Amino acid sequence: MLDRVLVAIPVYNEERYVDCVIDEAKRFCRHLLVVDDGSTDETSQRLAQHGEIDVITHPENRGYGQSLADAFAFAAGKCFSWLITMDCDEQHEPSYIPRFVEAATEDDADIISGTRYPKGHAGDSSAPPDRREINRHITSLLNDRLGLTLTDAFCGFKAYRVSCLEHFAIHVPGYAMPMQFWVQAVRARLRIREIPVRLIYKDSARHFGGLLDDPEVRLAHYLHVLNTELSSGSIPSSPRDTDCLPRDTDCLPCR
Repeated sequence: MLDRVLVAIPVYNEERYVDCVIDEAKRFCRHLLVVDDGSTDETSQRLAQHGEIDVITHPENRGYGQSLADAFAFAAGKCFSWLITMDCDEQHEPSYIPRFVEAATEDDADIISGTRYPKGHAGDSSAPPDRREINRHITSLLNDRLGLTLTDAFCGFKAYRVSCLEHFAIHVPGYAMPMQFWVQAVRARLRIREIPVRLIYKDSARHFGGLLDDPEVRLAHYLHVLNTELSSGSIPSSPRDTDCLPRDTDCLPCR
C-alpha cells in the first residue's frame, strides 16, 4: 500500500518548520511531494538539501488552493492510488500518516478528512476564536446545504482516492478552495469519512494575507465562493446506495 501512497505538503515561507516536517514525514511515507508556493525566505534553499523528494516550485505565490490542485494533478499523473495532504507549520503531525493509510485500506471512503473537532467546536479554546467560529459556521452551512455530517470543514490533513480526483475542477486558488472541494465531492457522490487528528496551534498570529486577515471579509469571501459553486450545478438530493455505515465513532455516515 505504501508504494502507491503520495504525501503532498504545500509550503509558503516555512523555513522555520520545513526541515523538521520533511524529516519526520519521511519516516512514514516513501513518496513525498512538496509544492513550494513562491516562497521568498530560505524555504527553497532548504528544500534543495533534501534528497528523494519531488518538488513543484511556483515562481510566485499562487495560493493554497492552486498548490493542492497541482498536487492532485501530480498524483494522478504518477498513478498513485492515494494522496495524503498535510500542512508544513507543525499543526499536522506526520505520525498520523499511518492512520490515514489504515483508513484507506478499509476501502469504504473516497475522501478521508481529518477533524480537529470530532466532538464539535464548542469545547475547545486553543484555536483562535475567529477561526473556530468561522469553521463552525461554514461546517454547519455545508452540512445543511449538502447533506453532510462534517465536524471540521477546513482541516487540510486529508487522504484522497486518486482515481476520484478527476471529478474535481479546482480554480479557486486561495484558502476558499474547500468551498469548491466539498460541493464537487458531493456532486460526484464520493464517499466521505472523518478521522480525528490532534488540534495544534503553534502560531495564532499567522496571516491569511491582505483583506482576508479581517474575519468578516474572510467569511464573506467563503460564502461568495460557496454560493457561486452551488449555483454552478445540481446537488444530489438523496443518499447513495453505497453509503458507508458508521462502525465506530471515527466513521460518519456518508451522504
